Amino acid sequence: MHFAPLFGFVLATTAPLAPTTTEIAADAPTESAVAQQAPAQRKPSGGGSKADAREYAEGPAVPNIRLERILPELPLVRPIQTLQRSGDAKNIYIVEQPGRILMADPADATTKEAKVFLDIREAVNDQGNEEGLLSVAFHPNWPEKRELYCYYTAAKPRRSILSRFTVAADGMTADPASEEVLLTQPQPYPNHNGGTAVFGPDGYLYLSLGDGGAANDPHHYAQNMGTFLGKVLRIDVNKKGDNGAPYSVPADNPFVGKDGVKPEIWASGTRNIWRMSFDRKTGQLWAGDVGQNIWEEIDLIEKGGNYGWNAREGFHEFAGGKGTPPYIEPVVEYHHREGVSVTGGVVYRGTAIPNLDGVYVYADFQYGTVWGIRMIDGKPTKPTVITRARGELISSIDEMADRTMIFSTFNGGQERGNPGSLWRAVAAP
Repeated sequence: MHFAPLFGFVLATTAPLAPTTTEIAADAPTESAVAQQAPAQRKPSGGGSKADAREYAEGPAVPNIRLERILPELPLVRPIQTLQRSGDAKNIYIVEQPGRILMADPADATTKEAKVFLDIREAVNDQGNEEGLLSVAFHPNWPEKRELYCYYTAAKPRRSILSRFTVAADGMTADPASEEVLLTQPQPYPNHNGGTAVFGPDGYLYLSLGDGGAANDPHHYAQNMGTFLGKVLRIDVNKKGDNGAPYSVPADNPFVGKDGVKPEIWASGTRNIWRMSFDRKTGQLWAGDVGQNIWEEIDLIEKGGNYGWNAREGFHEFAGGKGTPPYIEPVVEYHHREGVSVTGGVVYRGTAIPNLDGVYVYADFQYGTVWGIRMIDGKPTKPTVITRARGELISSIDEMADRTMIFSTFNGGQERGNPGSLWRAVAAP
């Protein structure tokens, strides 16, 4: 079987996958064999072919984890996100790429059918491997704001949409008829759609969009400040904008008032950030940016930052790319010998695995490898493999209200309608 990794790198062939199990044991912790170092100071690069000298921080060992299956009897189709909302610590909300959101109690291992919280499959285009319902976020001011934000792709014409839906007073369903479209971005190709919609600690909504697709960013959209493609956006969904627009642009966005620049842009030069998340303690925005030919990267997204694509891939020049430095270097990168499509994760801030506190956990979608790094005085520790989800394709790593990490996976393949599973991260023996 030939698969294409979900988030932007095309792989010709895939090694046979091991059978899935109800528990994935961790391997012994090892340092990533060829993961590259981060710069001693995360300063912008001048764009030359040689990256700044790099070194790792020394810090406490990153502990192993184990993945434990939850809701094993519940049929899922391509689950790509799990989340909770304020005021409901019991249920989790499971996002299926074809366009449904399901609600279930993860403590009930016998659940065979989940409540449908929202079904917008008629509006969603999931014909392409990277198209569908891609990310959702509840408004943080629940229940004053009973709102759900959905980022998805649609057809005729091909486009990405960010919409707001109203949730019922009892919190049990969202109304498809309540949809209010906030933002629409035409998409030239079916791949590289991003993306994550997430509220920041400042109360604004952040959204990542891919570079428009095909390969190599042929139109150089990521460096074009007149388009949302290849960018991270920041908008205020609590206020109307000019001329009745459904959102406003925060006055402190870095490009407000700049000619020829869309003011919603928070950061630029990204290829295809599939998953990004805020550290609950520091407020830093972590992102996994899917690479093209050789390098996958982890970034810290900063106000006004240019991350270099397509002039650079990871720490390296990219042939045929264009851009104007300075560029912000990755925190870490890894070579396609180790994986082919990064799934950005979360900084663990729970207590169930105490030695994991402060570790950023991320994975490779295709290989199932999971790494952890700490940031110490602005430098990362050397990436450590903390588990491997053999036979599973890791589509998302999400943090619940009690800080539990839940992994969403596809079971051994990624055809349309492919089944998936959910896993809870627990301490390894």
